[in-house]
Amino acid sequence: MSASPESRLQAALTREIPLSSAIGISVLSWDGRTVRLGAPLAPNVNHQATVFGGSLSAAATLAGWSALWLLLDGHGLVHQVVIQDAEIRYRHAVTGDFVVECTLPEASVVDGFLLTLHQRGRARMALVATVSSGGRELVTFRGRYVALQS
Repeated sequence: MSASPESRLQAALTREIPLSSAIGISVLSWDGRTVRLGAPLAPNVNHQATVFGGSLSAAATLAGWSALWLLLDGHGLVHQVVIQDAEIRYRHAVTGDFVVECTLPEASVVDGFLLTLHQRGRARMALVATVSSGGRELVTFRGRYVALQS
């Protein structure tokens, strides 16, 4: 019996991005299109008793990285995934444990990404991640990621 995509991702995060463990990232779910990561307040708290902005940025970046990693893993592809650029908007303070969610774009965009990756050995994808806590969306992140043939 093979490991679930969620457990493979958790292992990859731990192995490839040690910061994910330091900030307490856990893979909550993957439905083939949307990844949900969770993190506790305690290792991310700042002097204002809210989540440190750097932790929110890191968690959102990891959500996009994770969505792309899971897409590639689901197609049996092993590639490097890196962030190329990003923008984040902190709309409200995060005062407790939080969830970060990232959904892959529509199928035609994903198909074009995979075709480009196959043909050129590298491809880019723009992704949006949201941070919520207590059922309220608090932070929005937009990032462009690059997958590179290993």
